[in-house]
Amino acid sequence: MSARQAFDQARNDLLYAHQRNTSLCDPFVAALPVRGASLSVLAATSGQSTVCSSDATAARLDELQFDLGEGPCWDALSTRGPILRPNLAEDGPRSWPLFTQAVHENMEGGEVRAVYAFPLFVGSLGIGAVDLYASTHTPMEAEQITDASELAALASWQVLRRVLADSAADDDGGPSVNNRREVHQATGMVLAQLGISAADAALLLRAHAFASGRSVAEVASDIVERKLDFGMDGNL
Repeated sequence: MSARQAFDQARNDLLYAHQRNTSLCDPFVAALPVRGASLSVLAATSGQSTVCSSDATAARLDELQFDLGEGPCWDALSTRGPILRPNLAEDGPRSWPLFTQAVHENMEGGEVRAVYAFPLFVGSLGIGAVDLYASTHTPMEAEQITDASELAALASWQVLRRVLADSAADDDGGPSVNNRREVHQATGMVLAQLGISAADAALLLRAHAFASGRSVAEVASDIVERKLDFGMDGNL
């Protein structure tokens, strides 16, 4: 299978991962020059958790970052851009001294030589990050970085669906008629802000409510009153 075929397959696998209940991590490993991957939810109000990991090493890298509060996943989410460290031993200490030392002490055999992270977000809603590691120092090429970013964008929606399905987050006690009307209006506004489907707009509204610890009706009210705009930065 060629590199482009592998990417197309990975993209297709992520598109249907929620319906098929398949791995969100494996497509990254299959399409990119990495050995392992993990996806994490990093929203402070909804808790931090690992959604999936392709192997024990990827899971341990996530765990170290949660414990230490530093590492590529945190930087990817805060900068909303790729974090690329093809030589962790040389580049890591300047960015994450504790994390780099912990990797050196916990990972035997030099299996983690490079780390990469890509943010998971939809509109202005930050979700988490995908962490990738490699056992060589070979840098990612520009096309591979673009591919990884596209896969991360697809994975962002799938993570939202899984988190919301697991939490069953929604309004308590059933919204009133007025609230339902306002939620419907807010969904239409989010649709227009981001150019997405009505189903995805409704999902994003619910996700923001879950991440902020509020009801869907409260978030909808903020959108209708134009206190919250998913098309603008700063509304995490």
